[in-house]
Amino acid sequence: MIKVGIIGATGYAGVEIVRLLQQHKYAEVVWYGSRSYIDKKYADVFANMFEIVDEKCLDDNIEELADKVDVIFTATPQGLCSSLVNEEILNKVKIIDLSADFRIKDVATYEKWYKIEHKSPEFIDEAVYGLCEINREKTKGARLIANPGCYTTCSILSIYPMVKEGLIDPKSIIIDAKSGTSGAGRGAKVPNLFCEVNENIKAYGVGTHRHTPEIEEQLGYAAGEEVLINFTPHLVPMQRGILVTAYANLKKEVTYEEVKAVYDKYYKKEQFIRVLENETPPETRWVEGSNYVDVSFKIDERTGRIIMMGALDNLIKGAAGQAVQNMNIIFGLPENEGLQQVPMFP
Repeated sequence: MIKVGIIGATGYAGVEIVRLLQQHKYAEVVWYGSRSYIDKKYADVFANMFEIVDEKCLDDNIEELADKVDVIFTATPQGLCSSLVNEEILNKVKIIDLSADFRIKDVATYEKWYKIEHKSPEFIDEAVYGLCEINREKTKGARLIANPGCYTTCSILSIYPMVKEGLIDPKSIIIDAKSGTSGAGRGAKVPNLFCEVNENIKAYGVGTHRHTPEIEEQLGYAAGEEVLINFTPHLVPMQRGILVTAYANLKKEVTYEEVKAVYDKYYKKEQFIRVLENETPPETRWVEGSNYVDVSFKIDERTGRIIMMGALDNLIKGAAGQAVQNMNIIFGLPENEGLQQVPMFP
């Protein structure tokens, strides 16, 4: 049985990791780390865990934790994991970090966009960007996983086959993305209060959102050249879900059948990526509560552009589910273990 520790267990991503691992045959959570609720029963924080989780919340003493578990999930804000990790800890335990600390390979880029100093840049090169369907082989045996962001997972998977096959101009990509409010985390913030969000939709982080360089870097690897994008996220009045609509110039005329074959080439054998048929637009409600990503596309012959679309649950495939998927790969387990939930509807 794989012993699991979670630092940040009382955030939205943290509690989703806990929920998913309750259904995992080969893993058990033995450390529920939370600075905010030390010594408080976990089920008193999340009543859905009553008579399921009996343990109390502990601190984030990673040195002690590393001696007790096989893998640590850090579901924490930027800067914490990089301040805690060191060679001794990585020699004892696997770390799957849900923050952005190890996603971006260039330290200066990270510090520019996140406006904090990186505390352990010596581990950036080693860290594997844990987009499972693309970096599966690199993930096997890794000590440190940079779990991708929610917007980035949906954006990259929606666009990746077209970039990889060289069918679109990588400098023409425009991404319009929409997210539910859980993407902002569990901390109390005035812009996320019910009266601020309900009956409203707004763009935010226009031209400055921190997922921009992450998307550019990963698509750049696929393209084999620099990628520059316009990325604009929007906040919508729903709890969870991300919808991406991306646009790019086609390099040549293509048919529906040709593009569908390209998507199938990369995703047909992937359990968690569903390529929708007949140009059907994805919807967040059809992936809610699951580790699935639905992708689709529409060729606009009039403008010579293609519209690439994707939908996922930001807390599962966009965070906790992908983290568990990475854990499964690292330990040589069935990749879908603990992740076979059918999307919830209604």
